[in-house]
Amino acid sequence: MDVKIGFVGAGNMAGAIIGGAVEKGGYAPEEIGVYDISPEKREEYAARGCRAFANVEELVAACGTIVLAVKPQVFPAVLPQVKTAMTADKVLVSIAAGITAQSIQEAVGFPCKLVMVMPNTPLLVGEGAAALSRVAPTTPAEFQEVRALFAAAGIAEEIGPDKMREIIPVNGSSPAFLYLFAKVIVECAQREGIDPDTANRLICQTLVGAAKMMTDTGKTHQELIDMVCSPGGTTLAALEAMETAGFSDAVRAGFDACVKRAKELSQ
Repeated sequence: MDVKIGFVGAGNMAGAIIGGAVEKGGYAPEEIGVYDISPEKREEYAARGCRAFANVEELVAACGTIVLAVKPQVFPAVLPQVKTAMTADKVLVSIAAGITAQSIQEAVGFPCKLVMVMPNTPLLVGEGAAALSRVAPTTPAEFQEVRALFAAAGIAEEIGPDKMREIIPVNGSSPAFLYLFAKVIVECAQREGIDPDTANRLICQTLVGAAKMMTDTGKTHQELIDMVCSPGGTTLAALEAMETAGFSDAVRAGFDACVKRAKELSQ
């Protein structure tokens, strides 16, 4: 095999993974293969030193690890092309929500080596959070190579293969939840006469800082909440109003709806 890793699809997510691989993952551009339906995309990556392929079959034949970085609805068209060049020594990596390991292996025609990944869009700024699952007969060493690829653009955590749908609201969809929270905060600030750009910078840095408090202090979520609250104070009044309005129940409902939809899509 001429190329270490290949990407079927060269959209934003693939670009983020490739960027992390080159900048922090120890890959040279020439060790990365790319195929995209767009000739312009192929030319773009060729200009960056990657090897561009004319079709899926040639990329799969040349690469040891193949990342399927296309939308779920494209899988039925792509997998038959993968099948023609797929062999038992190669590793497939899927980042598509709702596509099961069983359906991929059945489409390929044998129990191929496979790693299932749920990434998220902060990969685009090198702060991604990816959940990965190793599917037999993928070896632990092969899995760790894939894990390191995603860790180069953030963090990568291993989960059980039966939890790939349940993990989606934890890291896959949750950026949208946080964006919505920030959007509402900025809208409320603007309503009170505060410059929205100023409010946005403040809430964004607050989200960054709050995340660091959760990862770096060793305190529980409740302990951190208590640190902000004073008896009879403004934060406690806000939290009580949020709970009365159903904040926690709304988050739970969103989590459950996300998982339910993921299961429907994988049928």
